[in-house]
Amino acid sequence: MLRCSFCGRRAVYHRRYAGVFLCDRCLIKSVERRFRRAINENKLILPGERVAVAVSGGKDSVACMHLLHDYCRGKRCELVAITIDEGIKGYRDESLPIARENAEMLGVEHHVVSFREAFGATLDEMVKVAAQRSTGLNPCTYCGVLRRSLLNQAARELGADRLATGHNLDDETQAIMLNYIRADLSRLYRLGPGYSPRQGFVPRIKPLREIPEKEVALFALLKGIKVHLAVCPYASGIHMEVRDFLNSLESNHPNSKFMILRMFDEIKPHLEAAVPGFEARGCESCGEPTSSTLCKSCELLQGLGLMRRRKNLIFVEPS
Repeated sequence: MLRCSFCGRRAVYHRRYAGVFLCDRCLIKSVERRFRRAINENKLILPGERVAVAVSGGKDSVACMHLLHDYCRGKRCELVAITIDEGIKGYRDESLPIARENAEMLGVEHHVVSFREAFGATLDEMVKVAAQRSTGLNPCTYCGVLRRSLLNQAARELGADRLATGHNLDDETQAIMLNYIRADLSRLYRLGPGYSPRQGFVPRIKPLREIPEKEVALFALLKGIKVHLAVCPYASGIHMEVRDFLNSLESNHPNSKFMILRMFDEIKPHLEAAVPGFEARGCESCGEPTSSTLCKSCELLQGLGLMRRRKNLIFVEPS
């Protein structure tokens, strides 16, 4: 029987990139320690702040909410959860109840914002229209842009000082490689543990950024946290190719993902001079902050014959 390299108990996980074995207790403690270290070293959350967390119901976002809940209790911070319901039949309708159940169990204020209410159509319906109109854009483009816009708007309306997402090490290295491939310096520069955009944007933080996806999943499993494990039916294209490439690289050369992350963090300070300035203005259609006449969300929606239907997303009932 394999033993934990730290306490001698039965091991449940082989951390190949570090050459050690961990038992259930040591793995949980390690994830919690890395989570707190990421927040403290990068000053992602300050005492007394109101933090919004994006919760889909999947393992990463739910684990992030549980970790934030414990952290915020000791720092006098408020935590609020936001779930975006894109309207993906057989996927989001199954994960949404799990997000709600976890928020209720923790006593976390929870808000759900749907594509249908905000834009007048679900993602499933948008994909059909996009195919009919031959826009040449894949579902991930619509989903990513529109979801990020709604998350930012909802977090801002809720008075959040930070918007936390469950991006893990695998997600971050995939994003780094994708932006290298696309030569997109602006998006590459916005990656990192925390990013504070201009006026109208809520600063985004990624406290799970240095924790591998597999370890986040094991953390949730060992803690008995209920999560949704299905894969989005629209997941395809270059994102999946980059994911498979990085997984193969890590399998053959453990620690590769951490090295990619470390190299990016080294070069990021030198990217600022190459990134054009951003002068925020209000989108002529919806009023959301943008550097152009129309924000990217409204640009995509207009191509589908849609528009943002609601000026405000969050309605709080008077007490």
